[in-house]
Amino acid sequence: DLPYCDIYLSITPDILHQLYQGVIKHLVSWIKSAYSTVEIDARCRRLPRNHNVRAFMKGITGLEKLTGREHGDIARILLGLIADLTLPNGISSARLVKATRAMLDFLYLAQYPIHSSQTLDLLEDALKRFHDNKSIFVNLGIRSQWNLPKLHALDHFRQMIEWLGTPDNFNTEYTERLHIDFAKDAYEASNKKDEYPQMTQWLERKEKVLQHEKYIEWCRAGCPPVYMLNPLEPDMSPLLMPKHPSMKSVHFDTLAQDYGAVNFRAVLSRYIAQFNYPNISQSRVGQESLLTHIPFTSVPVYFKARFWDDDFPRFQNSNNYDVVHCRPAYVSTRNIPIPGRFDTVLVSSGHDLYSHNAKDHRIARARVIFSIPDFAHGIFKGDQPVPKYLVYVEWFTAFTNPDSNHGMYRVSPLIRNGSRVASIIPLSNVRRSAHLFPVFGAVADRSWTADNVLDQCSKFYVNNFSDRHMYGIIY
Repeated sequence: DLPYCDIYLSITPDILHQLYQGVIKHLVSWIKSAYSTVEIDARCRRLPRNHNVRAFMKGITGLEKLTGREHGDIARILLGLIADLTLPNGISSARLVKATRAMLDFLYLAQYPIHSSQTLDLLEDALKRFHDNKSIFVNLGIRSQWNLPKLHALDHFRQMIEWLGTPDNFNTEYTERLHIDFAKDAYEASNKKDEYPQMTQWLERKEKVLQHEKYIEWCRAGCPPVYMLNPLEPDMSPLLMPKHPSMKSVHFDTLAQDYGAVNFRAVLSRYIAQFNYPNISQSRVGQESLLTHIPFTSVPVYFKARFWDDDFPRFQNSNNYDVVHCRPAYVSTRNIPIPGRFDTVLVSSGHDLYSHNAKDHRIARARVIFSIPDFAHGIFKGDQPVPKYLVYVEWFTAFTNPDSNHGMYRVSPLIRNGSRVASIIPLSNVRRSAHLFPVFGAVADRSWTADNVLDQCSKFYVNNFSDRHMYGIIY
């Protein structure tokens, strides 16, 4: 009766149910069938901590009835768990790793807030790579056929994006949360008998209370123009620091012993010399640093720094800061010892802080976030302002070429003359936090823990799936 209507064009892409609760859910179950679940869980417990990566200290293989958010958390670490894990009977895992990487690429590319012909080509290429390598699951006896409607739906993503726009416009994850606000909470407020009229009335009253509350806030703010109430883009600073330092004065010896900044004085002298004489050679910088007098022996220290990734949203509908922690071990108020935490960070090594080229960045481990005491600013020469916040970092090797199977960059601690290479840099040079996967080998070292693996392991892969912002930089 409707010869000019194609009902299938009204079926929109759905990130939550087609990807997270669809193919990613299937992929996780296939991987659990292919590998040793004991080894997968052991690796989960040994991943370094990061603000954007959930810690599955009991593993992931025993989890049931997972939500889309939990599948998203697993997707952030999935590739690192299997990157060098061996399959039974000596079967090569290359195709399985490539298929996993391809599906994760599709997942993250599909969530781009803006698409071009180039990104849609990458989306199609990711799906092609998955189909080229999915036969490994048949060879392992995990799958016998591929009649999966949610997998078939991925073939139409490009057409639907070109026709209707980016999938974040249709993602049911946004409205899924409203089940709690508009249904569950409303039902709990009723007497459970003839509940619909009660739920409706409760929601109407709640909306009126919220509207009145906003009106009161507007009046207290001096009745500003309406267009200023809810700006489209939040006014977020790229770096948010506490008003006061976490520790007002920490001695250099304490920084070496408790924070791991073993060469703090020498590295600080070198930074001052390089700041004062920016155009001299590195050998001259070393000579000048020996002549530099530091008129203080302690600095104010900050335990965390927050970064706002405004150039590429980390999550859909998220205004959360990315957080870098630098805190030594301590004993809690309940007399429980808490291990120290010194996060790895992504440092911009070029002139463009917002570059989306991996090789314009370096991985480093932040040891101390501090500032120069006000009375000592006179040791800095020139017209350039002294950076308000500095960070002592230990470097990793530079990015080279990604692995041919899993596509991640491999880095190692940078060591020279038997010691870690360290520098002091402005905190503004730090782009964001970075998460590293240890190179576990065939079997994870059981002496490693989430707290000591950055010290014990000598080789790492850079996790470009820790969030969407990191994926946009380290594709």
